Amino acid sequence: MDHGGSGSARSGTLARGPSAARTVGLVALVVTALLGTAYALGRSLVPDPPATGVTTSATGPHYADQPPTDDLPRRTPGGERTSTPAETGQDGGADPSEAPATPGADGPFGTQTTSGTSLVALTFDDGPDPQYTPQVLAALREHHVRATFCVVGENARNHPDLIRAIVAEGHTLCNHSWNHDVTLGRRSPEVIRADLLRTSEAIRAAVPGATIAYYRQPGGAWTGSVVSVARELGMTPLHWTVDPSDWSAPGSGRIAATVLAGVVPGSVVLLHDAGGDRQGTVDALYRILPSLTSRFEVEALPDGGT
Repeated sequence: MDHGGSGSARSGTLARGPSAARTVGLVALVVTALLGTAYALGRSLVPDPPATGVTTSATGPHYADQPPTDDLPRRTPGGERTSTPAETGQDGGADPSEAPATPGADGPFGTQTTSGTSLVALTFDDGPDPQYTPQVLAALREHHVRATFCVVGENARNHPDLIRAIVAEGHTLCNHSWNHDVTLGRRSPEVIRADLLRTSEAIRAAVPGATIAYYRQPGGAWTGSVVSVARELGMTPLHWTVDPSDWSAPGSGRIAATVLAGVVPGSVVLLHDAGGDRQGTVDALYRILPSLTSRFEVEALPDGGT
């Protein structure tokens, strides 16, 4: 009897074994699914790092001039210009009301945004670059257009031959900081001054006595301090009017369409000849230049400022 009872118990255990295993397996699957869902939900609540499209070094493969959206001046549907956070003092900068009233000086902190006349000015930032700057110069030469080149100090030091080519073809020079530091305007006046002087010295090492009439802050991240220092050094702080965002490489068609639709007499157009893949900009010039020159006088900003 004892053997029979033990056998019956073992038989019952064996009969229940597969069912219990299936139950444990189902529970494990449910727990795993719940944990996966909780992890995915948690990840979705963590914001991704912002992509600004801006770096601070001219030595990197990609950098550009676009500031965060909140730092850009805006216009109302009626065309009235609104203030940026920097202009209202949110970045600790100077009161923009102290800026002198000069033609075209309606940009951040009184920076110049237009040519001040009916002339249309093309400007090229971040160079010189051995691949793209010669192509830009060739396109401008073919269409008999002179432009303004905002050059980075490190690039001027590394490619003095291109600085000489820019000047030899009658283009205007603009200081664009030593290494494209978008935070430069928030540094001390002494640091800003040293940066701008170092850049101008690199330009003049290539072309002694070169006139550098303008300064453009990387990223358009203007402050009262950087505007004041630029003026003390004899340079007009230069912003822009038309921006096709060619730094983001949207393609030559979109670059050309944005420029041609946005230009009016006096426009200052922001383009790039360095800081990344600028072939789209080069190609767009062959659509932009014939159209603009048929409708406007397209010329470099004057060496003496406005």
